[in-house]
Amino acid sequence: MKITFVGAGSVVFTQGLLADLFAFPELRDVHIALHDIDRERLSTSEAAARYIGTSRGMSPTVTAHADRREALAGADFVINIVQVGMAETTRTDFDVPARFGVRQTIGDTLGIGGIFRALRTFPLLRALGADIAEVCPSAWLLNYTNPMAMNVQYLTEVTGLTRVVGLCHSVYWTMRGLSELVDVPFEEVTYVAAGVNHQAWVLSWTRDGVNLYDALDALVEADPELRRRVRVDMYRRLGYYPTETSEHSSEYVPWYLHHDSEIARLRIPVGDYLGITDENVASYEQTRAALAAGEPLEVEPTMEYAPQVIHSIATGTPRVVYGNVPNRGLISNLPSGGTVEVPCLVDGSGVRPTRIGDLPPQLAALNRNYLSMNDLVVRAAVDEEPRHIRQAAMVDPATSGALPVERIWDLCNEMVRAHADRLPPALRVTL
Repeated sequence: MKITFVGAGSVVFTQGLLADLFAFPELRDVHIALHDIDRERLSTSEAAARYIGTSRGMSPTVTAHADRREALAGADFVINIVQVGMAETTRTDFDVPARFGVRQTIGDTLGIGGIFRALRTFPLLRALGADIAEVCPSAWLLNYTNPMAMNVQYLTEVTGLTRVVGLCHSVYWTMRGLSELVDVPFEEVTYVAAGVNHQAWVLSWTRDGVNLYDALDALVEADPELRRRVRVDMYRRLGYYPTETSEHSSEYVPWYLHHDSEIARLRIPVGDYLGITDENVASYEQTRAALAAGEPLEVEPTMEYAPQVIHSIATGTPRVVYGNVPNRGLISNLPSGGTVEVPCLVDGSGVRPTRIGDLPPQLAALNRNYLSMNDLVVRAAVDEEPRHIRQAAMVDPATSGALPVERIWDLCNEMVRAHADRLPPALRVTL
């Protein structure tokens, strides 16, 4: 079995996925093919992969490829973890909007940062899809690259690939965190969540038939500090807990980031992702130095979904993961074709999403806005219509809540100029 990592130079994340893969004895002889355009990072990733495999008593074949098609040839699974432009473009995504007074915390999903991260990623996705269709057409493409929902929609619309699943750990870690909060073992809870990536909702959460939301309500009522978090505030007002962090969640609604009082009340860390980016660069440098010195690497399993999906398909072991897939009747009051996040049964037959039906109307209303903005960004690329970029920003809650419409267009023009060499040619115009 061959697993190809595209963007393997994201060394820290690659290491965690490999640690998870090598926890399964059945995968001991797997072929790990690593691809990245940065040769130094690719070399570091190769060395890390060999170390992790050996240190866990496995015997994988590890190959490194600067040529993507060579890495993909004959692959059974493709894990996409590319970040186009890396830290440099992330800083642009924050610095330019900040000059216009637009605040962001993470900037990788919606907002002005999410829009332009998507637009500079789409050309890579189109080329990747074409390569997969030619050299490994039966492979499963497991996407981690953000903005998740936009990328999965673009991939499924443009490439014609049908074995595409977007994977994100937000539901899993939300449920672990909530279970710890109410002091119930995670292994004993039953839950269902659904919605869109980074804005899904815990629809049910029980232990032995007992509704655990009641225990959460009691904690929230008793602890004023617990109420000083965005996702708790959203839960109190919407009735269902969101499955992404407060930092992320604050960007997807118009209620928080452009109010100084709300930033203070809910302790929102504006610009948080810039610090995370610096930490990732530092972690990479530490890994590279440790490998060069022959020192041991401390790599902990991450409980990510991709290794579980691969193991289930390869061995027939059934399990449920949360996947991001096209909405083909899965959530009936959200737009068809948009990317939704739902529980998926995975076994030897592949990945089968679960039909949820209607979301509660207040949740669907927020998710519809999210998917409408996504669709405009995808339409901008597919139809080569630069006006749709500006219209997506007009629909985006955080951007439209912070700026009048003329300034939104000015901001988009500045972002186009800043990212021009990475955007599809038809979208490099200012309006």
